[in-house]
Amino acid sequence: MNREETHRRKTFGRRAAILAAGKLGLMAALGARLYYLQVVEADRYRVLAEENRVNLRLLAPPRGRILDRGGAPLALNRENYCLVMVPEAAGDIERALDALSAWVALDDDERARIRREAARRPPFVPILVREHLAWAQVAAMEVNAPWLPGISIDARRTRLYPHGAALAHVLGYVAAVSEKEKTGDPLLALPGFPIGKNGMEKVHDSALRGQAGALQVEVNAHGRVIRELSRREGAPGSDVSLTVDLGLQKFAADRLGEESAAAVLLDIPTGDVLASASTPAFDPNLFTRGEMTGAQWRALVNNPRSPLVNKAVAGRYPPGSTFKPAVALAALEAGAVDPDRTVFCGGRMKLGNHAFHCWKRGGHGHLAMRDAIAQSCDIYFYDIALKVGIERIAAMAERLGLGPRLGLDLPNEADGLVPTPGWKRAMRGEPWQKGETVGVGIGQSFVLATPLQLAVMTARLADGARAVAPRLTRAVRRAPGAAGSFHDAAWREPAFAPLGLAPRALAIVREGMNRVVNARRGTAFRARIEDPARAMAGKTGTSQVRRITMAERQRGVVKNKDRPWKHRDHALFVAWAPLAAPRFALSVVIEHGGESKVAAAWARDILLEAQRRLPPAADNRAEGEA
Repeated sequence: MNREETHRRKTFGRRAAILAAGKLGLMAALGARLYYLQVVEADRYRVLAEENRVNLRLLAPPRGRILDRGGAPLALNRENYCLVMVPEAAGDIERALDALSAWVALDDDERARIRREAARRPPFVPILVREHLAWAQVAAMEVNAPWLPGISIDARRTRLYPHGAALAHVLGYVAAVSEKEKTGDPLLALPGFPIGKNGMEKVHDSALRGQAGALQVEVNAHGRVIRELSRREGAPGSDVSLTVDLGLQKFAADRLGEESAAAVLLDIPTGDVLASASTPAFDPNLFTRGEMTGAQWRALVNNPRSPLVNKAVAGRYPPGSTFKPAVALAALEAGAVDPDRTVFCGGRMKLGNHAFHCWKRGGHGHLAMRDAIAQSCDIYFYDIALKVGIERIAAMAERLGLGPRLGLDLPNEADGLVPTPGWKRAMRGEPWQKGETVGVGIGQSFVLATPLQLAVMTARLADGARAVAPRLTRAVRRAPGAAGSFHDAAWREPAFAPLGLAPRALAIVREGMNRVVNARRGTAFRARIEDPARAMAGKTGTSQVRRITMAERQRGVVKNKDRPWKHRDHALFVAWAPLAAPRFALSVVIEHGGESKVAAAWARDILLEAQRRLPPAADNRAEGEA
């Protein structure tokens, strides 16, 4: 073997050794990596593999109920039978939809939606075909299931408002979460998960939602469900008990009918809102079921009587003569007038170059305060408003609950307006005028109040000692036993601030309001309650919407019935009952209702019904129990 051959063998041997060492190094590295992945990181990859195999899904919990003060359901859940289709099992979608048409009629828009969803989703994901099937349709589908492959019935829950429009503005409604309402709560990411959009559904939405359940399913690499591994149902939401009495609420709504009107009935000892009716209203079930058509929505929005507005808390009206008790109290408290001194009403009063008229064209003659309230003499209140001054009137009005919102636990409560010289300077940059004080004296000029505020004013006048404040929620808790059962601990005696009114001044004003209804010359004598044990006291009011022009007077367009609806005066009435031991305070406002006698008659009927249903001697706490 020559030197060259020896050198070649050594070179080959070295290279083979290097290559073998490299292979051994790679094998060692691979073995180490395999050891690391399969032994050291075994637990981690076992979890990841399990996560790929097991899919955890949230289950929507049942929404809590809303109940009236006695436990009657106002909002609850019901079974929603849905028709679903799995495209891969159904085969030809068009043929499957044609087969369905024998039991469930589908229009072109619904067919187009189903085709779109089938095109953009995996073929094994179910598609919702139709919700809220009638029981006859459910039965027909189940009987014919063998001839309808890929089509099945899915039972879900939906919100039901059994009393429809009667409680629409109090309860509000639920609807699916919008993108801007998602807060990161996993529940809100569930498809179609409902949340409160208005009313008490919105106020107590967090409590009503409940806690999500969990579903574990085994899936393959494509996400197809193989089998269900475990299921934990969600915890139902809390029940919410309201102060509303269902019977009184429906009675008040029925009494208002289709007029553009509002009525608020309060329990004076507690401030409980027993009824809050606003008409016309809407059926909240249309929103919940998604059945609101474009035409129906436009009809609601464009309706001049505003069915979507809760007039009871958001309607702002000049209070008219219902404001006069506040003016009288301000004058008495300030010592600005002698209640027994008479003022002569000849039908008009001059102030500068302007003449202010009384509603009674011929005038009332000589009147002292009690009869001026009873007969609602404008001239008398022009006179005492000038004597007491706007600042004192405004201060008394706010003590009685007018002006700033009252903080009721309901969305969209509006502020009223009790004007002052400072307010006018800030808002209009103009000084206050005496003529504006005259207008405020009869509840006109800039004064505005909501029906809720007028009811609270009446409750404070009737109670006399406490600044009664309204509330709608009695309890938020899960029912411990049978449906609607609440413990006595849910009821709390409210602690109201003292009102601080002089007893003599209050007695004079209350006597005047008694005479409004129960004296023969009172403005609401025809609406009186003849049973002395249930008699009411009150105050009529008519607020001018638009000043009648001279041309209209010449044409004889003076009475409300001669004017277009939008130009008619608002009709108002406030009252409390019974006289001896006030329990109920009520306000009724009829938009463009013309004369207040209609509002007084409706108020009489509501107060009679309240005293029939809830006798004044009843213990409030018992009404919150089962």
